[in-house]
Amino acid sequence: MKNLQFLSFVAIAAFVFLVGCDSKPAGTTTGVGGSSNSGEHVHDDGTVHQGHDVEGHTHGKGPHGGVVADWGGGKFHVELTVDHDKQQATVFILGGDEKTATPIDAEEVTLTIKDPTLTVALKPSPQESDSDGKASRFVGTHENLGIAKEYEGSLSAAVSGTPYSGNFKEVAHEH
Repeated sequence: MKNLQFLSFVAIAAFVFLVGCDSKPAGTTTGVGGSSNSGEHVHDDGTVHQGHDVEGHTHGKGPHGGVVADWGGGKFHVELTVDHDKQQATVFILGGDEKTATPIDAEEVTLTIKDPTLTVALKPSPQESDSDGKASRFVGTHENLGIAKEYEGSLSAAVSGTPYSGNFKEVAHEH
């Protein structure tokens, strides 16, 4: 009987280990990037996360002071900055280290914001270091970007034919 209980325990543990948890928490905090493309991501401190749909996983501010989201389980990161005076959004494509400009082959990055509801096509605006017809910066304008508030939404694009998407949520910072 004890052998049967032990084998049942081992079978359940193996099942849980192999299947894992498929829930995707909707809650996000500063710099959290949810992604429909999960994958293993190793952080500088050596910790490993399976995907970036883990509540509480934060990226912090990006190198341009914006909110950072994940694309492809850490393959890319995207940083959103908004200049309310210019009614302009800029997205920087970053590498897995969340710092290095990483040019991509994409016609546009789509910015979708929940409130006020809007969708903006951000066009390539290559930086000096970008080459080969690729861009690591995408820019677009919309009159509703002039509204000074914390935005929540998603950033998506087809990079060399592969779709990527990541969620973001800006939160007020205490000064």
